[in-house]
Amino acid sequence: MYWIIYIIAGLGAGIVTGLAGLSASVVITPLLVSVCSWDSYNAVTVALASDVLASLLTSYTYAKNKNIDVKRGLLVGIIALIGTIIGSYSGYLFNKAQPNGLGYIAMLTTVSLGIKFLVKPVNGGLNADDFEKQTVFKTFLAMLCGLLIGWVCGFTGSGGGILMLTVFTMLLGYNLKVAVGTSTLIMTFVAFVGTVSHLSMGAEIQALPMAVVVITCLIGAVVAAKFANKCDIEKLNRVIGFVLLILGIFTVVIKLLS
Repeated sequence: MYWIIYIIAGLGAGIVTGLAGLSASVVITPLLVSVCSWDSYNAVTVALASDVLASLLTSYTYAKNKNIDVKRGLLVGIIALIGTIIGSYSGYLFNKAQPNGLGYIAMLTTVSLGIKFLVKPVNGGLNADDFEKQTVFKTFLAMLCGLLIGWVCGFTGSGGGILMLTVFTMLLGYNLKVAVGTSTLIMTFVAFVGTVSHLSMGAEIQALPMAVVVITCLIGAVVAAKFANKCDIEKLNRVIGFVLLILGIFTVVIKLLS
């Protein structure tokens, strides 16, 4: 049964990464913690490792469709790396005090994200040809937000994707596809640093289960990214919201009954 869960976790994580640029942890961490009884910190480590390749190929797919802002993405990403290292250490200390705390945080995050996309979808925004309309002040604010985003991602292994979407859609005014493409570019670097930080602080991983999750996550991300770039934004919001809401409710119920 656990191997089936590993495959489901990887595919589900890849799908939400490719569709919405969300961290793989919104799927992987709740399933590994609630169903497979993994330690939260170890589960977050696997999720971050899965994020690296999945986000890289997702951002590449969006870049091919001209739905990415590389310049500002890298600026925000560099600052986010600093926050990731700090957040990773904070998460380590928190996990020692509350072993299941990170898992519960990830579950609640999944539910809230699903409701957000269904109730308040991200519509409109700037296209790829409008990148240069951004002011220096807005770019600076986005970089400051990147510090917080990095901390949240390092601490919980999740939340970074939705915070980036918020920054790129509300602060910089990008449409959903450009926001997703740019956020996955940043998540590639943030997830890599987060993975290294978690491993250096003593996270224990099981090589074969981790490989299954990472590979299936990669497959799910590639397929979902191709679908998202061909899908209209309104439909994309509904699909993302429904998937996350159902997944979040399922993992919370399983954890409460276990």
